[in-house]
Formats: sequence, structure tokens, C-alpha cells
Amino acid sequence: MVMSRLSPALALVCVAAALGGCSAVDRLRSIGEQPKLSAIESPTAAAGYKPVHMPMPAPQPAVYNPNSLWRNGSRAFFKDQRAHQVGDILTVQVKIADNATIANETQRNRTAKEDSGITDFAGAKLLSGSAAAVLPGRLLTADSTATTDNKGSVARQEALMTNIAAVVTQVLPNGNLVVEGKQEIRVNFEIRELVVAGIVRPEDIQSDNTIDSTKIAEARIAYGGRGQITDIQQPRYGQQVLDVLLPF
Repeated sequence: MVMSRLSPALALVCVAAALGGCSAVDRLRSIGEQPKLSAIESPTAAAGYKPVHMPMPAPQPAVYNPNSLWRNGSRAFFKDQRAHQVGDILTVQVKIADNATIANETQRNRTAKEDSGITDFAGAKLLSGSAAAVLPGRLLTADSTATTDNKGSVARQEALMTNIAAVVTQVLPNGNLVVEGKQEIRVNFEIRELVVAGIVRPEDIQSDNTIDSTKIAEARIAYGGRGQITDIQQPRYGQQVLDVLLPF
């Protein structure tokens, strides 16, 4: 009986250990040490990397006019130092200042009543006694009332302003650039991470080789951290497992 009672607990411990085994070992190895920075690697060599495929216009061959230095389709007459090919670096100016306040309220009332019956069957008057009592007076009587009152509100304010250097990882057929950048800053025992990725137009890159984050299509911007402070703020593995498994 004791073993049967302990089986669910042991299974839960095994699941938690399997989920956080590798992370726990890494944390034990780094006790008393500063968190290590990630190695600089090519984004295209990372696990799960997939090239971006977007709808592209039909390619147009370059046409050169005789006795002319201008080429049809060129964006500029003189070459500049702005990023334009794979491996080039440009600076992304992350500017996020969101402030939203939303309030919704919905009320609904509904009352329904159904009452139907047959008071006199054909030939019912010819019956008497217990036979007459068998006939129903009302076939259906139903009352229903429904009331709904829903209220919801959202108040959000976010602000993030910083710069990050990104690398051109791909040039799409129409000339747009796929960029990706990652920045890690370690302060004492906490690492702050900033990741920016998306698609930019070369025309939106300014003369100082910078671009505003609001002009990045399919933008993916992530700002977070890892270290002692983040570890304290996260629930334990056992609690996370219980939050997933418990239905209440």
C-alpha cells in the first residue's frame, strides 16, 4: 500500500528531473561563478534556422544603355557604405513606446417561457373515473432565465529604447535584407539579452547605416535575461509540472 501511494509522487519527481535535469546540472556547475556568455556563432548554423521565403516579384534583368553610366534598377548613382549584402552590419534603433488602455463591458438578459398543452382530447368527455385522470392536462411547461454581465480592462505601458548591431543574413530576390542581431550584457550575476530580427528595405537604411525598428517588417524583438535574479523569479520545476498536470 505504501509503495502504491508513493508511485504517483515518484513519477512526478522523475518527470521533473527529466525536464530540468540538464539545466540543474549546468546550474550546479556554475555555483559561485558568473553566468557565461554565449559563443559568437553564425545565425544560419543555429539549430532550427530556416531561410526566409516571401512573395517576390518576377526578376528583371539589368539593362545597360550605351554611353551611359546609369543602370536601370539601380537605387543610387554612387555607391555608399550602407549595408547591402550578406555579412554587412547595420545598427537597429529599437524604439518601443506602447501605451494602451482598453475597457469592455457586455450585458445580456434573456427570459423565455414555454407553456403548451391540450385541455381536451377527442373523446375525453366520454371517459370517467381513473381513465380520465390518465390524460395529461399540459404537455410541456418550461421557464428559462439567462443573465450575463462581463467586464474587462487592459492597462499597459511599455518603453524600450536602445541600439543593437545586426548582421545581414540573407538578401531576398527583390533586394530586401533579412537581418538578425543579438546582444548580451552581463552585470554582476545577471545577463540581459536583446534579440532583433526581421526584413528591411535598403531604402529605409539611413546614411549613417542605421534603421528604426518601426521600419522592420516581420520584426521579432525579444528582451529578457538570465541569471540569479531571473532564477529567483521563476517557479520551481515541480510547481511548473503541477501547473500543467493539475486540472484545478
